[in-house]
Amino acid sequence: MPHVLVSGGAGFLGSNLCDRLLEEGWEVTAADNLLTGRLKNIEHLRDHERFRFIEHDVTQPFEVNGSLDYVMHLASPASPPDFTTLPLETLRAGSYGTHCMLEMARAHGARFFLASTSEIYGDPPPEHHPQSEGYRGHVSCTGVRSVYDEAKRYAEAATMACHRTWGLDTRIVRIFNTYGPRMRPDDGRVVTNFICQALRGEPLTLYGDGSQTRSFCYVSDLIEGFVRLLLSNETEPVNLGTDEEFSVRHVAERIIALTGSSSEIVTAPNPFDDEPRQRKPDISKAKRVLGWEPHIEFEDGLRRTIAYLKNELEL
Repeated sequence: MPHVLVSGGAGFLGSNLCDRLLEEGWEVTAADNLLTGRLKNIEHLRDHERFRFIEHDVTQPFEVNGSLDYVMHLASPASPPDFTTLPLETLRAGSYGTHCMLEMARAHGARFFLASTSEIYGDPPPEHHPQSEGYRGHVSCTGVRSVYDEAKRYAEAATMACHRTWGLDTRIVRIFNTYGPRMRPDDGRVVTNFICQALRGEPLTLYGDGSQTRSFCYVSDLIEGFVRLLLSNETEPVNLGTDEEFSVRHVAERIIALTGSSSEIVTAPNPFDDEPRQRKPDISKAKRVLGWEPHIEFEDGLRRTIAYLKNELEL
């Protein structure tokens, strides 16, 4: 059976990925320093015969028992509050962490998978909306969000350099906004912020006027795309996300309706001056080379996420 190392395996995406690979019969080793990951995300796997967990900072070298067929590097802080409270850790995960995982893959002759991000596109102009893989980005290298954006841009460059120099077998996914169970209630992303505020009966805070747009992919759809890309022959970056686009104000309104909340919507100044105004992927490449597209409707996914967070908040 294939053996895979998942860095960031106790995080939102990492833990969902571990579940999926175990369901497929794989042997899974997860590594996480629990800076933003949570043991509760993998508690149900503790006694699984094909699952092992290593509590370790992947910016430092470590050993894995046995051979590896795949190394999947997901470890990184990834939500807006993390960029202000964990800026150096975010940069290290994208630089030192990526190099450690690339070296791990090289040592084992394993295929390397990098979880990159749509943030590498920055704040694109209208002529580059939606964003395709060929767009090279409009990114601030000094803004508050830059620690994440530039770390991922560097990680992609390092991955492709190892692919060209060592002949390492590599895959790169660019992840657009994703939501679903196991998101941290306090992670500061728009969906969790709005749901938790609505469930508590608090005002929903829009940064700016709420006209900025996003597209939201449910986590199980994204993980399906991960697996398809991992097992494909595609070595260039691939966007994964949904091409259904909503304003942030519309998201707030739908969450209020779905939770039955009496919360009001209020506005506040945007704390990030480098936040993108529009964000939607061109997923034509994923459809063509992976036969992939998302299937979970946004409101269906929201209902599942609301149920999860309601339980998390013990409401």
